[in-house]
Amino acid sequence: MNAIQSIAHRLGSIALSPVRAVPQARLQKRQVAEAEPAAYRMFLADYPGYAGTRVLDALRATDYQRLDPGGHVYLDYTGGGLYPESLLREHMALLSDGVYGNPHSKNPTSLAMTKLVERARAKVLSYFNADPTDYTAIFTPNATGALRLVAEAYPFSQSGRYLLTADNHNSVNGIREMARAKGAAVTYVEIRRTDMRIDSADVARELERPARAGHNLFAFPAQSNFTGVQHPLEWIAHAQARGWDVLLDAAAFAPTNRLDLSAWRPDFVDLSFYKMFGYPTGVGCLLARKSALAKLERPWYAGGTILFSSVLGDGHHLMPGFAAFEDGTVNYLSLPAIESGLRLMASIGIDVIHTRMMNLTGWLIDQLVALRHANGAPVINLYGPAGTHLRGGTVQVNFFDPRGRMWDCLEIERLANAERISLRAGCHCNPGAREAALGLTREDLAPCFAGKDRMSPAEVTRAIAGKTAGAVRASVGLASNFADVQAYARFAEGFVDRAVPTAAGTSVP
Repeated sequence: MNAIQSIAHRLGSIALSPVRAVPQARLQKRQVAEAEPAAYRMFLADYPGYAGTRVLDALRATDYQRLDPGGHVYLDYTGGGLYPESLLREHMALLSDGVYGNPHSKNPTSLAMTKLVERARAKVLSYFNADPTDYTAIFTPNATGALRLVAEAYPFSQSGRYLLTADNHNSVNGIREMARAKGAAVTYVEIRRTDMRIDSADVARELERPARAGHNLFAFPAQSNFTGVQHPLEWIAHAQARGWDVLLDAAAFAPTNRLDLSAWRPDFVDLSFYKMFGYPTGVGCLLARKSALAKLERPWYAGGTILFSSVLGDGHHLMPGFAAFEDGTVNYLSLPAIESGLRLMASIGIDVIHTRMMNLTGWLIDQLVALRHANGAPVINLYGPAGTHLRGGTVQVNFFDPRGRMWDCLEIERLANAERISLRAGCHCNPGAREAALGLTREDLAPCFAGKDRMSPAEVTRAIAGKTAGAVRASVGLASNFADVQAYARFAEGFVDRAVPTAAGTSVP
C-alpha cells in the first residue's frame, strides 16, 4: 500500500471519486523538478528531517493538485488553511446521501444530525486529548466568536484583573474593553524588541499579583500570529497555581503543533478549524474546562441556550453545559467536516506536519537573512527568532534597499501578487507585536486617539507621520513544499541592489 492509498484507507473516505494514486518515483521526480535540483539537494543536506515527511508530498499531489497548474505559491496559512479535495468529496457525499434536520428537535432527521454533531464534538476533544470529564467543546462561528463568549461572560469586577501579553490578536485585546467596562484592572506584559519574545520574568512578576477579592484572567497566544514566536506553555500551570484563570489563544498554534490538553490544562482555548485544514469556514470552537465554564455569567440568552423561558413569568433557565453557550442553531451541516478534517490530520500525524513546517521555515529564514546588497547592507529585517527554537512557521519581514530605505509592505505584496505568490501585508490584527517590531512609541500613536472616535486609513497614516503600519508575512502549512519556499526566496533575491522608488517607500520609525 503506497502513501496515498494509506491516507485514503485510514480516512475511511466515502469520496465521490477515488483519489488518484501517483507512483512514488514520479511524485519525487515532480517535486524536485519544481525546485532547482541543486538547491533541493543542499536543502535536504541541511534539513534531512524533511525526507521523513514525504507522505505530505503524496497529499499535495492529490488533494492540492489545483495549486501547481495555476502557478500558485500559497504562503498565507496563518491567515487560512487550504481545503483538501478529499475532504470536500467526503462531506458532499455525506450530505447527498442523507437527510438531516435542525438538531434542536427529536424527529428522525434531527436525531441523525444530532448524532453527527456530537460525533464531531467528541472528535475535537479526542484530537486535543481533552478529558471529557474535565473539558467541553462549544462550537462557535470562529476563534473570535469563542473569545467573545469568554469576554462577555467572564465575571470581571472592580476587584478583579485582566492580564495579557502585548503579543496578542485583536480578538484577545478586545476583551480588555469588557474588563474595563466592569471596572477590572487591565495590564499588558510588554514585548522585547530584540527577539520579539515576552520575558518570562516579567510574566511571573505580574502573576504574583492576582487580585485577592475578585476573579483574575490571564490571556496569551500559544503562537504569535505576527512573528511565529511560541510562548511557554509552562505559564499555564504557573498562573493557575497563583489563582488565575488562563485563556490560551491556539488559533495560530494548532494547525502545525501538538496541543495536548492532558499535559497543558488551560481553562479556555479558542480554535478556528479553517486555519487547521481549510474547510469548513464559519466554524470555530471554545474548549473550556467545566469548572471554569461554571464561573461564566451569560449577559443574555437566545434560541438553543434555553431550557425554559417565560414571557408572563418574565424569567428563564439556561441549558446545562455547552448548550448554554451555543447561541441559536449551530452551523450543523458543516460540523461533520470537522470530524473528517481532524481524522485527516491524525492520519498524517501532527508531528510529521510539524517537522515539515519547521524544516521549510528554517531554510527560508536562512535564505532571507543571508541576503545582502553589494554594499553589505541587509535586504530584509526579520521580526522574531532567526532559528527554529520555540517558533512556528510564520516569517515576518520588511524589505530594505541599499540606502536603508524601507519598502512599503503593501508594495511588496503587490509585486508578489504579480508572481502569484500569496503573502500577507499589514499589521495582521496584532498591534502590540507590530508596534514593538517597528519601534512605534506612545508619542507616535497619541495623535491617532486624541479627541477622535473614528479615523479613516488615510487619517491614521497622516497621524503617524507616514511611518509604516506593518510588515510582510509568509507562513507555511499542511500543503507547503520546498518549491513554495524556494519561490519566495527567489522573489526576495530580486530586491538585492534594488532601490525603492520614491512612491513605493515608507519612513522607518
